[in-house]
Amino acid sequence: MSVIVGSGDFRYEVQEGWAKLPDGWEFTQVPGVVIDSEDKVYVFNRGEHPVIIFDVDGNFIKSWGEGIFNTPHGAFLDEDENLYLADSGDHTVRKFTKDGKLLMTLGTKDIPADEGSPFNKPTGVAVSPSGHIYVSDGYGNHNVHKFSSHGELLLSWGVEGEDAGEFALPHGVFVDKNNQVYVADRENHRIQRFTPEGEFIKQWTDFREHKPCTVFIKDNIVYIPELHQRMSIMTIDGQLLARWGKDDPTHEPGMFYAAHTACVDSKGDLYIGEVLEGQRIQKFIRL
Repeated sequence: MSVIVGSGDFRYEVQEGWAKLPDGWEFTQVPGVVIDSEDKVYVFNRGEHPVIIFDVDGNFIKSWGEGIFNTPHGAFLDEDENLYLADSGDHTVRKFTKDGKLLMTLGTKDIPADEGSPFNKPTGVAVSPSGHIYVSDGYGNHNVHKFSSHGELLLSWGVEGEDAGEFALPHGVFVDKNNQVYVADRENHRIQRFTPEGEFIKQWTDFREHKPCTVFIKDNIVYIPELHQRMSIMTIDGQLLARWGKDDPTHEPGMFYAAHTACVDSKGDLYIGEVLEGQRIQKFIRL
């Protein structure tokens, strides 16, 4: 019997057992996922094989990154299909080719920065249409940092707090086509929106106690996985389009133990990775 979730124009059928791992492999936890122009899925996980690549049907293609990462966290694929990976354990954000060639490192490996400087346990990374790199620096700091495409620090903003422009664990970041910056302010249970200069625009607060983890935007639709067992889909203006989940963590197909990351392929199919005891990635086929 198929499992259907969502509502309205955003209804999905759960494809159980989508990711076909080699024998003996496991994800452990899945904090990041991105999808390239060929709909290949790059799963950034905390197992022995940090970057695992699958085709659209979930068949294993290859892996890389073994022995490189401490604690995989956020992931982003830019327009040139370079892969940016945030490591909250070694305080770096690194830029790679899709095949794993290192192109650039931001931060100093294994050395946490002081408050306000990059990085102390960074959580997420995104590249804007203008080519700027934004990093949410959330577990040790309370900041968002903006870099040039060459890695020059241009701007940092944010302090600890609950007021507009302040953060309690900035956990994910994304930039829309107008270069506006969306930050998942997890422990404040909200999404904050900023100009490219870090000026506060507005906030969405309809996430009480659910801890929004990351933000992914495609075709002006905003996808927000929430640590406390929920998925929300919204318009770019904050109108709720679909939402599902349960009050208690579960491994039930289509529901969540700890939703952390989301991405959408060219067909509109949705991929959601889970952390803590979730330890999986689920594929949702759009109906």
